[in-house]
Amino acid sequence: MIATVLHYLGSDSLEIAGMVVTVLGIWLTTKRLLICWPVVLLADILYLIVFYQARLFSDALLQLFFIGFTLYGWWHWWRGVVEEGDVRVVPLSKNALLAGLCFGVAGAAILGGVMVRVHAALPHLDAALTSFSLVASWWQARKHIASWWAWIVIDAIYVGEYIYKDLRPTALLYAGLVVLAAMGLRDWRRAPVSVEQTS
Repeated sequence: MIATVLHYLGSDSLEIAGMVVTVLGIWLTTKRLLICWPVVLLADILYLIVFYQARLFSDALLQLFFIGFTLYGWWHWWRGVVEEGDVRVVPLSKNALLAGLCFGVAGAAILGGVMVRVHAALPHLDAALTSFSLVASWWQARKHIASWWAWIVIDAIYVGEYIYKDLRPTALLYAGLVVLAAMGLRDWRRAPVSVEQTS
């Protein structure tokens, strides 16, 4: 029994490390703490490797975008703290909401076509989740509460995908992320609102 557990931990150590670091990073994000960004950056890098090894190429590509959004979010939140003394949430305009949804649909169609050609696993589903994750990441970097609604839906669908791909620790992680996203939604609704423009 102990040998089986040790073998599992050894063979899936990268995925487990990614899971632990991701939970910590998301929890820090729900609390609107600036330290969340370097933690999230480490999680992005760990999961880039995990998804590439699982041939979930859209998810691996997504991690590269996440790295960019993480660096941007770190800078944007830091600037907000300097200017306002706190990380304040920003309302999302109807035009920005519509633009985000259109981007998500277009990105899913384009990326899905590419993923079919490279024989990726679950090309259309993975592409759609990747595309809408980019939208949610942009909204989160811009401090929009709507990002948490998006993450609740996206992460719930990811749970099923990862169970299907036998990435059980990651499926468990994403089930937890649904809960954390709900906590983030609750906490951000109570947060002070910024006067900056929506985008």
